[in-house]
Amino acid sequence: MSEDFDLIAEIREDQGKGASRRLRREGKVPAIIYGAGRPPRALVFDHNRVLQQLDNEKFYSSVLSIKVGEKNQAAILKDVQRHPSKPIVMHMDFQRIVADQEIKMLVPIHFLGEDVAPGVKTGGGSVQHMITEVEVVCLPKHLPEYLDIDVSELELDEMLKLSDIKLPEGVSIPALAQGEEAARGVVSIHILKEVVIEEEMPEEGVEVPVAGEEPAEGEAPASDEGGEESEND
Repeated sequence: MSEDFDLIAEIREDQGKGASRRLRREGKVPAIIYGAGRPPRALVFDHNRVLQQLDNEKFYSSVLSIKVGEKNQAAILKDVQRHPSKPIVMHMDFQRIVADQEIKMLVPIHFLGEDVAPGVKTGGGSVQHMITEVEVVCLPKHLPEYLDIDVSELELDEMLKLSDIKLPEGVSIPALAQGEEAARGVVSIHILKEVVIEEEMPEEGVEVPVAGEEPAEGEAPASDEGGEESEND
């Protein structure tokens, strides 16, 4: 179990959207922590400190130490809400953990040996990632920061499956017990095919009007949507 990340939080007294907006203007991030048989508690964090921690991949799959006053609480990050166009963290959810209770967590997958894989080096293929993270179940002390999958011997048009991931002691992937999910692809090597999109040609016998050409007898002239307004308007 890794506890390399320490976060200092304050108790959040004010609730509601208005209070949350005010906190964000003050450079803080509203959050909530729940779980471990205790009631949820609203917290607030320093935005710049949180933003710095979120740049580290390990932060998302590590046991965190959250200090509130004089007490420390072990927790994991469950959700982050971000502004759609600005580097602003809007809200965070944390789950308390207990040392002897298993947790479910998404952990990233690291792909090893891609550049030396025969399917790439001699076959001219490209590595395709079907998934880049997977849900694991384990005790907090066994929580891995990431899982490795070795691609170094993968040939062209071959694939590694979920069942090919080597798991550390005490860690399981629930999807492996679901039959078909065990055969789910994780990574493959294929030659990318160029797709040519042909321009559609008008059907034979259908006349295409030419700009500036007078309409045929009996046809209404085309409207000019971008024309000038009437002098009387």
